[in-house]
Amino acid sequence: MRLIERIIEQLILASRWLLVPVYLALAATLAVFGIKAVQEAIHLLEKVLVMTEVEIVLAVLALIDLALIANLLVMVILSGYETFVSTLDVEEGQEKPSWLGKVDASTLKIKLAVSIVAISSIHLLRAFMNSGGIDDKEILWLVIVHLTFVVSALLLAVIDKIAFAQHRH
Repeated sequence: MRLIERIIEQLILASRWLLVPVYLALAATLAVFGIKAVQEAIHLLEKVLVMTEVEIVLAVLALIDLALIANLLVMVILSGYETFVSTLDVEEGQEKPSWLGKVDASTLKIKLAVSIVAISSIHLLRAFMNSGGIDDKEILWLVIVHLTFVVSALLLAVIDKIAFAQHRH
C-alpha cells in the first residue's frame, strides 16, 4: 500500500510540469505583443505630422496598454513557473529580476489585480478622450467595470494582509 501511495504522490508532484506548455504559449503571446507594439510605433511615426494631439495621445496610450499587458505576461510567466513548476536556475552574472523568488501566489494575485486596474484605467482614459464615438451608456459601463476591478484589487489586498501578511518574512 505504501508503494502505491508513493507512486501516486510522485505522479501528482510531477503533474506540475503540465503547466510548462501553458507558460510557453504565454511566452509566444508575448512575442505577438512585441510585434504589435512595433507595428503601432511605426504607424504613429508615419502619421505623426498629420495627427491631432488627441490622436497622438490615443496612439501612445495604445502603446502603454500593450506594455502593461506585456509586463503582466512576464510577471505571470516567470513567477508562475517559479512558484508552481521549478526554481529558475540562473548562472552567476546572469540577469534575474530582483522580485523573482520573492513573489508568492497571493502576492502574484494582487500584482495581477493592480495590473488589470492599470489596464482598465488606460481603456477608460481612451474612451473618455475618444468620447465622440462612444455613447454615455457605454462609458457608464466602462466606469462600472473599472470600479469593480478597483474594488476587487482592494479587497484582495485587504484579505492578503489579514490572512497572509503575518506568515511572510
